[in-house]
Amino acid sequence: MDSTIKNSNKPALIMQLIPVMLCFFAMGFVDLVGTATNFVKNDLNLSVSEASIFPSLVFFWFLIFSVPTGILMNKIGRKKTVLLSLIITAISLIVPLFGDSYSIMLISFSLLGIGNAVMQTSLNPLVTNLISGDKLASALTFGQFVKAIASFLAPIIATWGATTLFPTLGLNWRVLFLIYAVVSVLAVVALGATPIQEEKADKVSGFKESVVLLGKPFILLCFIGIMCHVGIDVGTNTYAPMIIMERLGQTLEEAAFATSIYFILRTIGSFTGAFILRIMKPKAFFAISVLMMLTAMIILFTTHTQTGLYIGIALVGYGNSNIFPIIFSQALLSSPMEKNEVSGLMIMGLFGGTVFPLCMGFAADAIGQLGAVAVMTAGVIYLMCYTLKIKKFA
Repeated sequence: MDSTIKNSNKPALIMQLIPVMLCFFAMGFVDLVGTATNFVKNDLNLSVSEASIFPSLVFFWFLIFSVPTGILMNKIGRKKTVLLSLIITAISLIVPLFGDSYSIMLISFSLLGIGNAVMQTSLNPLVTNLISGDKLASALTFGQFVKAIASFLAPIIATWGATTLFPTLGLNWRVLFLIYAVVSVLAVVALGATPIQEEKADKVSGFKESVVLLGKPFILLCFIGIMCHVGIDVGTNTYAPMIIMERLGQTLEEAAFATSIYFILRTIGSFTGAFILRIMKPKAFFAISVLMMLTAMIILFTTHTQTGLYIGIALVGYGNSNIFPIIFSQALLSSPMEKNEVSGLMIMGLFGGTVFPLCMGFAADAIGQLGAVAVMTAGVIYLMCYTLKIKKFA
């Protein structure tokens, strides 16, 4: 049997991977929070601070639920944990169909954050029951591409719902929740009917024992790497339009296209990365990706033209698109007897999506958007150092 493919029967492997990839699509539902926040803000006439609590809830639950989910997987298995996350996600998407009051949306986004924290922690290690070795990074990258499709479609579906017949049905943009809820249920049925032979439960089973794994130097390096990746991701999404507004004097509506450029290149990067990682070593591709981001930081520091700034933002989008699956697979493969706990720790690192933008905000207030770029550059420099530590696993 190929050491990187757990199931040597390729047709059977494909039938197992299809429902797993549908779960990755459901994982992308969490990104609808940005689109939904804008609509809820308008519907309820909320202030910016009142509306900002919605996306903040997502990262909060990653901090709370990631490690406990790793422990839960040891007790009930990875597949059952993913199924649980899909059920929580489906419930979170059904709740807004009964109204869009502030309290209802708080409940919905809280459940969506909890479900996604559980899903991201359990779904990635579930893939290791099908694929391992250096091919794991490629599989996880393709999963990120599928996830990105759901993220990309969310604003399109919401806008479509708001401008067609759905307002007369009382749903308007909230038809997005209905469609994604149906997909979540389909994912539950598809994965539930798919037999996947899981590895034996990991030995480590306590919260303290899980966190102690951060004492392993390489695991700690991976954890910080995940924080830097997510920090750069959220930071670019948030501050790219602000950089263009400051440099070029554009309005928010004009500068908002920068975010679309980032998402498009990130999606393309995830798609192409899945194939590149099948023929190129993860360490080499990681180094190229980081060099792209370093080039982007130099551009964002020095350029004052729209084309130049767009190129810089595009380079961040493509370069950062494959960082997460490579670091995540490195962490899992480095501790094969503790994959569940390691997965929980890595997903907890997504809390970097809160830390980095906060630091960028303080830096930008102090010296302008150059300060925000400087904070992201610090993350890129760390990832350059991490490149030297990437290992090859059989």
